[in-house]
Amino acid sequence: MKILVLHGPNLNLFGRREPHIYGTTTLAQINERLGGLADELRIELETFQSNHEGALVDKLHENIDLAQGALLNPAGLTQHGVSLHDAIKAMPFPVLEVHMSNIGAREPWRSHSIISPAVKATIQGLGWRSYTAGLRALVEILRESDAA
Repeated sequence: MKILVLHGPNLNLFGRREPHIYGTTTLAQINERLGGLADELRIELETFQSNHEGALVDKLHENIDLAQGALLNPAGLTQHGVSLHDAIKAMPFPVLEVHMSNIGAREPWRSHSIISPAVKATIQGLGWRSYTAGLRALVEILRESDAA
């Protein structure tokens, strides 16, 4: 089972950017934790970060026949990523949206996600744990659908 993990714009700055909101955990540390969890769950994981919407869309397209699911933190594309929304809808596998912060508890303009209608579910507000909770949930969903 292959799971794709996509990190959107500015997430390469985790650990430095607004630590009072995002904490001090770096993107490399998040990916390391996800890698350890992937080993525990016996799945293949591919992580990718880009500050460009098109690169995230391209990565989804590249994996259309290779991945069984994806985690996505759209970051600044959450409210305006129409192309990303459309790419998610074109995927034959489930995508979960994750956010480190609770976007509904922040600035009013952050609370609406254009991505949410295209994904299976959204996990947010748990800091770096949003990623690990999302990965566990996605693997359970996929394994249950395989067993059915």
